[in-house]
Amino acid sequence: MAAFIHHRERPLHARLRQWQQVRTWARLIREAEALWHVDVRALKRMGALELSQLLEEVPPMHRHRVNRWLTSYYVATRLNTMPKEPEHKQQSMP
Repeated sequence: MAAFIHHRERPLHARLRQWQQVRTWARLIREAEALWHVDVRALKRMGALELSQLLEEVPPMHRHRVNRWLTSYYVATRLNTMPKEPEHKQQSMP
């Protein structure tokens, strides 16, 4: 019964939109990775650039779910789900 209450907190269309966004990220990563298997260097380079851009653009809140889609697509890429630690800059003394 608690599971049904939890789902009422977010409307169905919001959950569907998130599911579609997560699936789309995984599909784009799968397509970019598929270019690695082409024998043409230019296409491989394009695939690597596209993949690196996609990896940077996936919102952190979606990465865990995108990883589940990537697993089901049998691709090698996985996203880092650990939050990045903020870099502390040392202030120099005058």
